[in-house]
Amino acid sequence: MADKVKAIVLTGYGTNCEVEMAHACKLGGADQVDIVHMSELVHGEYSLDDYHFLNLPGGFLDGDDLGAGQAGAHRIKYITVKSTGEKLMDQMLRFIRDGKLVIGVCNGFQLMVKMGLLPGFDNNYEEREVSLTYNDSSKFEDRWVTLAVDESSPCVFTRGLKQLYYPVRHGEGKFVSKNDLVHKRIQDNNLVVLRYSDPKTGEATMKYPENPNGSPDAIAGICDPTGRLFGLMPHPEAFLHRTNHPRWTREELPDEGEGVALFRNGIDFIRENL
Repeated sequence: MADKVKAIVLTGYGTNCEVEMAHACKLGGADQVDIVHMSELVHGEYSLDDYHFLNLPGGFLDGDDLGAGQAGAHRIKYITVKSTGEKLMDQMLRFIRDGKLVIGVCNGFQLMVKMGLLPGFDNNYEEREVSLTYNDSSKFEDRWVTLAVDESSPCVFTRGLKQLYYPVRHGEGKFVSKNDLVHKRIQDNNLVVLRYSDPKTGEATMKYPENPNGSPDAIAGICDPTGRLFGLMPHPEAFLHRTNHPRWTREELPDEGEGVALFRNGIDFIRENL
């Protein structure tokens, strides 16, 4: 069991949600939370080896100039840590093999799929098999969405949750697979954790704007087969207190926002298992 849970939140090169994500980790029960610039990892000032929980926040890495998360993924996959000479990707893979947790939100999700961390079939975290591309609406979507949680998913972050309400803020959020076989395998292994849903019926929907990007099967987030790696387009770190809710002045709401639950589940898992 981990006596002291340590979380790291990566920032730099266009990331802009790192403070909110660090706060989410603290509210979820992490004992130590460090916001670390990517260059500090590269120069060896920090190491993933010293942490239990890696957070990849939203933002616009490298201005999304080569596609959302694309340049950032190449940076991690191929750059060398100056103090040790190993590739940063090797440090990332060791972090995963050690049974630790990774969550990527929005641009962090885009980064994960373009590195190959998700879906992670057969413990292969380097082959890119899915991606996130331009919304069917051909515009940036900034709205709140209702999410149905697949309780059969192995995801450790969503244990005990059934429905969530988070905002989306993205221009490239449509989930796509390399081919039908990959998509079917994701479905057959219950790796679709979250689906955009109708707020009245709770059923997954392809209807716009409830499904803001046109993702097939209404996919809003997936995990790897271990349930320890989780990526999602909606922003849980943007709903940490009732005053973040768009109707907080018109509805009776608990003080704690629904986003905290994901981080608490993850940190509780670490405390129980690492």
